Amino acid sequence: MANIQRYDPFADMDDFFKGFFLRPVRFAAAEAPSLGHVKVDVKEDDKAYTVHAEIPGVNKDDIQVSIDGNAVSISAEVKRSHEQKEGEKLVRSERYYGTVARSFTLASDVDEAQASASYKDGVLELVLPKKAGAQARQIKVS
Repeated sequence: MANIQRYDPFADMDDFFKGFFLRPVRFAAAEAPSLGHVKVDVKEDDKAYTVHAEIPGVNKDDIQVSIDGNAVSISAEVKRSHEQKEGEKLVRSERYYGTVARSFTLASDVDEAQASASYKDGVLELVLPKKAGAQARQIKVS
């Protein structure tokens, strides 16, 4: 009896396509831009809220904070550039420009006149005192 073999016309095409398609370039996760999200920690005591917002690599003059009652908005302009050279040859150059922002509401109104902000080591610290008249009141049901 004869041996039957299945013929595959595309079996020899693997060598033809080898190297024809280029793989996309991948970069390490640490080098990828993290535009658009600000991580925030909010702590509360009897007198004030303390907010820590992570905004690394930003100039403090590019940060804007606005307070409207109990609504807080933080935004910053991010400018990052990175060049990688091997000898005289430029291998890769990347630039990222954009805005990161975060808005949230607090349980009590904030006294804007007494609020303070500081920026150190990529962390924005806001101290937001509560307004004195922002106490909850109870209403008697009749």
